[in-house]
Amino acid sequence: MAAATRRVGSRANVVRRTGAKRGAAAKAPVSRTAAGKIAGKALRLAGVGSEAVMRATGRAWDEWLTVLDRAGAKAMPHKEIALLLSRKFRVPDWWSQMVTVGYEQARGLRVVNQKANGFATSSSKTFGVDVDDLYAAWSEPRQRSKWLPGAPLEVRKATSGKSMRITWTPGGSSVDVNFFAVGRGKSRVQVEHGKLASAAAAARQKTYWSEALGRLKGFLDAPS
Repeated sequence: MAAATRRVGSRANVVRRTGAKRGAAAKAPVSRTAAGKIAGKALRLAGVGSEAVMRATGRAWDEWLTVLDRAGAKAMPHKEIALLLSRKFRVPDWWSQMVTVGYEQARGLRVVNQKANGFATSSSKTFGVDVDDLYAAWSEPRQRSKWLPGAPLEVRKATSGKSMRITWTPGGSSVDVNFFAVGRGKSRVQVEHGKLASAAAAARQKTYWSEALGRLKGFLDAPS
């Protein structure tokens, strides 16, 4: 009887130990490597997500940080990093600038929204109209005054249906506006307001352009 009791107790111990192992396996912590990959995919720098950087340049943010660290970019000025990306790694010009800014932010070489020529902010929105109609709402003063009244701007250069380069006359800051067709009857505008004097000014303009694009949507959606 004592032997039978010992066998039953032994089986119970085995069951308890096996259950504990299964529970431990179910709650096993994510490995450092896996956690790093998850964090890398979620990383967002210069206002751009890691997946977008991967699609445009072939590397995600965490990969670019490693590559540029190894290249000694911490000791390089902004222009030199951008040239390195463009010439050695064949990154397109616009993305060279974005990757450079993202790297500088990640390594504490600049604060968020700070660029080489001051601070900047951006805003974008998609509309249910053709890109030509969207462009006209910006380029024709009569239309623009209905959703952007009193804006102190001076158009320096315009390419029909594609872009506008604008001077924001108080302080001489710069507004770059780009237009994109994103499907039949749909288009998107991206606004970048740069050469701003401070992070506070960038925050104010971020709010300004977000509200302005909301008014633009109402204007374009209104029956003609």
